[in-house]
Amino acid sequence: MHEMSGKTVLITGASRGIGADTARAFAAAGANVALVARGADDIRALADEIGPGAVALPCDVSSYPAVEGAVQATIKRFGGLDVLIGNAGVIEPISHIATADPEAWGGVIDINLKGVFHGMRAALPVMVAAGGGTILTVSSGAAHGPVEAWSHYCASKAGAAMLTRCVDKENGSAGIRAMGLSPGTVATQMQRDIKASGINPVSQLDWSDHIPPDWPAKALLWMCTANADDWIGQEISLRDPDIRKRVDLT
Repeated sequence: MHEMSGKTVLITGASRGIGADTARAFAAAGANVALVARGADDIRALADEIGPGAVALPCDVSSYPAVEGAVQATIKRFGGLDVLIGNAGVIEPISHIATADPEAWGGVIDINLKGVFHGMRAALPVMVAAGGGTILTVSSGAAHGPVEAWSHYCASKAGAAMLTRCVDKENGSAGIRAMGLSPGTVATQMQRDIKASGINPVSQLDWSDHIPPDWPAKALLWMCTANADDWIGQEISLRDPDIRKRVDLT
């Protein structure tokens, strides 16, 4: 287990799936965890499960003031911020561009892209002033290729991937370690929503094809160590057998 004692980690989208398992993994490694999500009851239950090293911060990441408030509340509670994990993301409503509802399409951009920026914008001044930190963004294969009826998701994930590279470009010399993680398909509620849509090949995958959510959680924990320094400024894919071996995923 990677040692994270004394470190503080803020995780967006922490109410379920990858985010919740990531919170458990970091807490087990000794970190303080700030749980950020719209699902207030879910993150409060998770904070109760983890114990005094966790705080639940209900927050809509599409609002910059809300995200900035969550960062400041984290600092007030734990004294600093060492790691930001931009995990919050949605895919509904799944629809083709010609029939997409413009407001709903834009709402996905607000969460998946602007939400990532909001976290970075709120955390970077704190981390730079402290002499460094780690910013990890949960990406997707959809960031790098089109998927039918996922135009909002593909566009937002592509933008978030570029934001992560921009953080490295602008702040790497200030001690900021920025990386992306493309986990592949993960057995979460999002995959249930995708399967229910019946659109595109991803919806046809068998449930056994998806990896468990604790795999990306373990990868994110590994990415906070010097063992991942060769990938700073880049995106790590859990589809890569070598990466799976390094993270000790089986």
